[in-house]
Amino acid sequence: MTVPQPVELFGINLHPCRMSEAVDQLCGWITSDDAGRCRYVVTPNVNHAVLLQRHPQFARVYADADFVLADGVPIVLLARFFGRGVPERVAGSDLVPRLFDRARADWPLRAYLLGARPDVNERATRAVESRWPGVQVVGRDSPPFGFEEDEAENARILAQIADVHPDVLIVGLGAPKQELWVHQHRDRIRAKIALCVGATIDFLAGEKQRAPHWMRRSGLEWVHRIALEPRRLSGRYLRDGLALPGLVFRELRHSATRRRPLERPSDRRKPL
Repeated sequence: MTVPQPVELFGINLHPCRMSEAVDQLCGWITSDDAGRCRYVVTPNVNHAVLLQRHPQFARVYADADFVLADGVPIVLLARFFGRGVPERVAGSDLVPRLFDRARADWPLRAYLLGARPDVNERATRAVESRWPGVQVVGRDSPPFGFEEDEAENARILAQIADVHPDVLIVGLGAPKQELWVHQHRDRIRAKIALCVGATIDFLAGEKQRAPHWMRRSGLEWVHRIALEPRRLSGRYLRDGLALPGLVFRELRHSATRRRPLERPSDRRKPL
C-alpha cells in the first residue's frame, strides 16, 4: 500500500484512510528495510489544530510527518463538510491495539514504550505481553520532567532505543512535547516507526479508562475525559472550543479564495 494523497484542513495535510488501511501501511513500513530512518506518525485533533496556528515549530513537525491521521471526530466531520473526504477517525489510542492485533508467532512485533509514570509503564508492558503474545516489549522508559532540555538524558534514551532497535516506538509524552521530541531526534531514533499517541500507554495499563465505544463514535469522548480529569482538561477543551469557530471561518475564506476563478485581462471592462 502507498500513503494516500493528503487533503488539507486548517493547515494540516491529512492522509484520508480507514483504520485497516492505516495498519496495513504501518505493517508495510515495519516489514520494509528501505527507509534507513524512523518514520513517524501524528494523529491531530482539535487541540493540535489550535496549537498549530500559534506554534511554528509544531507546524513544521506536521509538515515533515510521514503519516497524519485524523484523530478527533470534529476533524473528520469538518473535513467532510469542506469536501476533503476523510473516511473515518483513526485515533492513536485505537491504532496501537489494532497494530498489535496483527502480531503473531511468524510475524512478531518488537515494541518500545516511552512515556507515562514508571509504575504505569511497567503495568502497560505486562498487559501488552499478556494480551498480545506476538508482541515483545523490548524496552521501556519513563523520562523525568524536563528531560527534553537535557542533552545527556536524550542521548541516554536514544542509546537505549538503539540497543534494542524496536519495530515500533510508542511515544506517550503528551502534545506537543512528544511530536517535537520525535521530530527533533528522528534521524537518531533507531526504530522503524514512531507513533505519537498521547495517553495510549496509560490506557494500555488500565490507568485511564477509555470512553464507551458509542461515545467515541459519536464524538463525545471529550465529555468522558473531562468527567475523569476536570482540573486538567476542562480549561483546554474550553479554549479549543472557543478557538474552533475562528479556524472554521478562516477555512471558509480560504476555500472561497481557492474556488474563485482567476480574472483574465479580456474580462476587464474598458472605460468608456
